[in-house]
Amino acid sequence: MADVSARDVAALRKITGAGMMDCKKALLENDGDFDRAKDWLREKGIAGAAKREGRAADQGAVEVLVTGGVGAVVELNCETDFVAKGASFGAALSALTRLVVDEGDSELGAKQLNGESVDDYVKGLSGTLGEKIELGRIFRFETSDGLLDGYKHVQNERGTVGVLVELGGVDRDDDKVRGVAHDIALHIASAAPRYVTRDEVPAEEVARERAIYEAQTKEEGKPEQAWPKIVEGKLNGFYKTVALVEQAFVKDNKQTIGAVVKALGPDAHVRGFARVKIGEE
Repeated sequence: MADVSARDVAALRKITGAGMMDCKKALLENDGDFDRAKDWLREKGIAGAAKREGRAADQGAVEVLVTGGVGAVVELNCETDFVAKGASFGAALSALTRLVVDEGDSELGAKQLNGESVDDYVKGLSGTLGEKIELGRIFRFETSDGLLDGYKHVQNERGTVGVLVELGGVDRDDDKVRGVAHDIALHIASAAPRYVTRDEVPAEEVARERAIYEAQTKEEGKPEQAWPKIVEGKLNGFYKTVALVEQAFVKDNKQTIGAVVKALGPDAHVRGFARVKIGEE
């Protein structure tokens, strides 16, 4: 049996929100393996680990810019929210986002900004502001026939969530379509989908969830003949949390996002989206 340190237990507790003793038992039962320990806690119904995975203590801000058929979300990380909401940090983030829109995100560190490379620009900003500053996640969408929309959620004087979404098969000049696209961007910011459709969920992730639901069902003491139906129900519930088109629309939970999009026309569909939230991977 693996040795489990207090630091390991505290780290697992931070990720899962489970109690210290439960975290220690989970690690002991799984030879110190963090991923298996998280799954074990979920199987026992002790923690909602899937909702907490990937959280980090990083601070920073996100910027969103959509112009014409090009859109970008850029994340700039720092150590404190005090720096993140400052004017100099915000100006730098805006300049970086404009650069991504205008010149692309390929080999961004070597591109020129204010007479120096982006890498040197960010290093200089770090020296000026006195904190470790790094470029975070960057997404850039470009479309010739689709409709792009973006949304930035501002909290504590900085952008904390940034979203891009692209619709295809729609009339880009239709005000109703543009309004729906923006509503979907707001929905993505709030509901945090990870895929457009259930078909995009990797097979290994589905298999992992299925195994967890099977273990949960056995723990719940349900009749064995009912297990397959119960597991499929749980799996369908999982898809409704991670697949955008199956999520209930936040503005009208009687409709799914898929239904909202289809109402725009027979060819209307979500081509893709990106979502960045400070503090999450």
